[in-house]
Amino acid sequence: MIQELANAGALPVLEKSLRFAAARQRILVHNIANSDTPDYRPLELSVDGFQSELRRAIAARDREGSEGRGAGPDRALEFQRTRELDVLEDGSITARPRTPSGNILYHDRNNRDTERMMQDLAENNLAYRTTVELMRRENDTLRIAITQRP
Repeated sequence: MIQELANAGALPVLEKSLRFAAARQRILVHNIANSDTPDYRPLELSVDGFQSELRRAIAARDREGSEGRGAGPDRALEFQRTRELDVLEDGSITARPRTPSGNILYHDRNNRDTERMMQDLAENNLAYRTTVELMRRENDTLRIAITQRP
């Protein structure tokens, strides 16, 4: 029963989103810390790539539920390995970031884009905080349902 509650509704989606945002945060902070390092190339995790795989996993979960092969929305999300992400058995995400191209190469052979790095950091922070808030609300709803008290 606990496993069914943990996999119910939006919780698996929120969990994967939170894990992705945490992995991306580590990469963004690493890029900022090395922005003055000669020959350093910033790394990137594709938000579009993650969202595409998330959509595919949700559609597969819902499709299997409608075909009678599982509990549908109460079934765990099954991510496939992508170019940039591995999702391990315990749900943790191992990132394989790539080096984006297109930035100007500076005299120290670093292709940083400080404004873009700060924008990515702010957007990722917003996504993380929003996901945490949504998870908190889902957990509060479960707590109220289990204890039958607000």
